[in-house]
Amino acid sequence: MTRTIVESKTKTAVIGFDEPFCVIGERINPTGRKKLAAELEAGDFSTVEKDALAQVAAGANILDINAGVVYNSNPNPNETEPPLMTKILEMVQGLVDVPLCIDSSVPAALEAGLKVCEGRPLLNSVTGEEERLEFVLPLVKKYNVPVVAISNDDTGISEDPDVRFAVAKKIVERAADFGIPAHDIVVDPLVMPIGAMATAGKQVFTLVRRLRDELGVNTTCGASNISFGLPNRHGINNAFLPMAMGAGMTSAIMNPVAMPVTQARIAAKKAEVEAAGIILPAEIDDETFVTLFGLGSMQARPGSEMEAIRAANLLTDNDAHGGAWIAANKLPVKAGQEGRGRSGRSGGRRRRA
Repeated sequence: MTRTIVESKTKTAVIGFDEPFCVIGERINPTGRKKLAAELEAGDFSTVEKDALAQVAAGANILDINAGVVYNSNPNPNETEPPLMTKILEMVQGLVDVPLCIDSSVPAALEAGLKVCEGRPLLNSVTGEEERLEFVLPLVKKYNVPVVAISNDDTGISEDPDVRFAVAKKIVERAADFGIPAHDIVVDPLVMPIGAMATAGKQVFTLVRRLRDELGVNTTCGASNISFGLPNRHGINNAFLPMAMGAGMTSAIMNPVAMPVTQARIAAKKAEVEAAGIILPAEIDDETFVTLFGLGSMQARPGSEMEAIRAANLLTDNDAHGGAWIAANKLPVKAGQEGRGRSGRSGGRRRRA
């Protein structure tokens, strides 16, 4: 069976048909994050550090690293992105030991990342565009790394799934010309928003099956694209991911972390509670408050999408003996309760005399 190997200095992530679903953490990416972009331009990497640690703690198998900041001081990414990519990669490698994915549309940034990345990173990405094929595929061969292949070409992104399949097939065939095996190609069939295209879910499930059965390649996607523009996006994502897994998808670029509840949301909820005439204990702390009223947590923790993925791994027999599911759902032992039974009494069940 197809297995794509991605490695850090000491750890290995395997993307494969008979492997647990591979989660590629997407958070280290300034696109759409003005605060992070401003921090990176100012040389502040504190959010990158937090995001790296939180994603690994939440269960990410690989971290995607994107340094696509358009500096106010220098709008040329060909000059600014390669050194920034190098800096972020070196920092993240010194902080966590998981395989990395080098994500850039700037060719020089891809190569700069390959030069400093330890192990065997995943390269993100190559498309069916001729210029991109001619630059990226030699890099993939030179550094012996796997690559994400995105199903668009010089004509853009087609709404026709047959066209997107043809582009993927073209990339796999061109890669073979460079001596790159199909197991080192991870195809992104491009998930369309279900809000804009009612058949988007059915399309991607059909595409993933074809890519698996006809090309024998692993697949990935930007998981949250499916729910773009709709309410309760987590609900849609939670249904989409197990369905995509059932169709044969083997990885996704996604956020594994449920974001902490903000102080503004806490203040608004407290005002609502007080307006309803509910009197809160004076000593209640914010974490207890948000838990009591179902707001979530003040701490970063695994998101609901991770729960859906773990459940699907269990149901598809890709969780040996249910170990990952049990470990993720085991209640923490409270201080002073070690060695006690489920009722809190020590010694477990009482023996009959």
